[in-house]
Amino acid sequence: MSETSSVHGAGRSLSRRARILATAMLLLWGTLAGRLVHLQWIAREELVQRADRQRRYVEPIPARPGEIVDRHGHVLAMTVARRSLYVDPGRIDRPWDVASQLADALKMDRDALFERIRERHDKQFLWIRRRLQDAEVRRVRELGLPDEVWGFRDEYLRGYPQGRLAAHVLGLRNIDGRGVGGIEQVLDDVILGRDGVRVLFRDARGHVIRIDEDAHRAPEHGRTVVLTMDSVVQADVESGLDRLVEQWKPRGACAIVMNPINGEILAAASRPAFDPNHPARIPANAWVNLATAAMHEPGSTFKPFVIAWAIETGLVQPTERFDCEHGKWCVGPRTLHDHHPYGELSVSDILVRSSNIGMAKIGRRLTNQGLFEAALRFGFGRRTGIELPGEVTGIIRPLDLWDDWSTGSVPMGQEIAVTPIQMIAAYGALANGGRLVNPHLVLDRVAMTPRPRGRLSDNTPPAVVVSQTVDSEIARWIVRSPLTQVVQRGTGQRARLAEYTVFGKTGTAQKFEPATHTYSSDRYVCSFVCGAPARRPRVLVLVVVDEPTVGGPHYGGTVAAPVASMILQRALIQCRVSPVDEQRVATHGRQ
Repeated sequence: MSETSSVHGAGRSLSRRARILATAMLLLWGTLAGRLVHLQWIAREELVQRADRQRRYVEPIPARPGEIVDRHGHVLAMTVARRSLYVDPGRIDRPWDVASQLADALKMDRDALFERIRERHDKQFLWIRRRLQDAEVRRVRELGLPDEVWGFRDEYLRGYPQGRLAAHVLGLRNIDGRGVGGIEQVLDDVILGRDGVRVLFRDARGHVIRIDEDAHRAPEHGRTVVLTMDSVVQADVESGLDRLVEQWKPRGACAIVMNPINGEILAAASRPAFDPNHPARIPANAWVNLATAAMHEPGSTFKPFVIAWAIETGLVQPTERFDCEHGKWCVGPRTLHDHHPYGELSVSDILVRSSNIGMAKIGRRLTNQGLFEAALRFGFGRRTGIELPGEVTGIIRPLDLWDDWSTGSVPMGQEIAVTPIQMIAAYGALANGGRLVNPHLVLDRVAMTPRPRGRLSDNTPPAVVVSQTVDSEIARWIVRSPLTQVVQRGTGQRARLAEYTVFGKTGTAQKFEPATHTYSSDRYVCSFVCGAPARRPRVLVLVVVDEPTVGGPHYGGTVAAPVASMILQRALIQCRVSPVDEQRVATHGRQ
């Protein structure tokens, strides 16, 4: 009986175990079946998308930035193709070995490179070095690293074949290809273009197995920008400024050359300068373009605009004479001085001799309202709109802040601040029959056949006229009479040229000392603006020198005029402005 019970008990135990095992198997197979159903039907779309994402790789196709060329097609900024090296840190099993080999090939720091790779071990992309030289590309290939851990991408390297020539006008492109400063920044959307894309599918080892042609988008390459500048004139400006800086050791200097007929800028340079090919070496103080982003009190270069407006309003006649008080004139608590004890001077001679007393008397005729209108009329206090970043407006204080002191100060170029680009544009108005035009640098934003080398013709694109400042006859008289006499027998005699009749005006502005609220006796901004031929101006030149520190005397006629004259002469020759043209115009005028 006991044996039978024992047998029955063992059978029941085995049966229970079998049921448990069967139940477990059923649960396992049920779970697997449920998982398969989930994977095949419920989560199928999501898994397919995830698999595609793991295999699918979107590769950008960089657009080639357009070139920047001068008016004759000479290349100022260009683009060359370069290989950039990257790695996939997540696929690197031995980061120290890879870092060591790459560091040796590229002459990099091993430890620093190892840390970069180690810190991004969970990432799939890391730049090692961008825009390699051909020799560096060859050395990397010779390492024999596994294909799945590294690769090259094609990128473009911006180059400036003329070095620092026109650096402040051009600007540069940073490591990511974006424009920084100059034309590169302002016309970034035109020059940069639009990248394309290519969709690739890779296997587990990273090899490309398929290209999705339907998703392919070709790049739209950047367009060439043609500037109004002339590289030869620009080179003359740069060399002239270099000699000036060497001689006078100023804090800064700039020069601009402009065609007054249509406002085209033929050259513009600023010191200190830089080489855009080596952005890491650019000193902090070299970034500022003094031609557009610096302002100063103009001094005597402002005087012609006051006289032109006084004649325009009928408050002064060109034939009038003013008593200049023999060099000393007391106006209330203030005493004005001239450099020489002049008696009576004509309106023309007030400019030729640069008489502060004569200008103050003209200022009293105009009143502060008239002086304010004169400044605004010639474009001061607002941007010119030239295609460069960082242009400032200068300073013209609200009229209600002007006082009796202003009536004597503004006519001799104090209490206001202007930029060099504003000043040359204003002189362009006098040289252009009273028409104030926008100075500009871009000849055409689209690739075009460069303009044939030769003289500046009247068939150039039409100027953008801002306003008619004064009557054309008044503007011509200012240029042909007093401003021409400034160079022939006044403060600008160092700018005379044998072949051309030059007009111009010197400026020697004392720098204001905010701490003492007085003008400095030894810190000056020296400037000179000139043009030729006087009867039909074709080229204007402005040179501004901020605080020369050696030599002397520091006047616009001694510091700035000689360099401006040299630049003017060479620009006239380069632009094929023949002295015969001036003689023909003069003869025609007499007839």
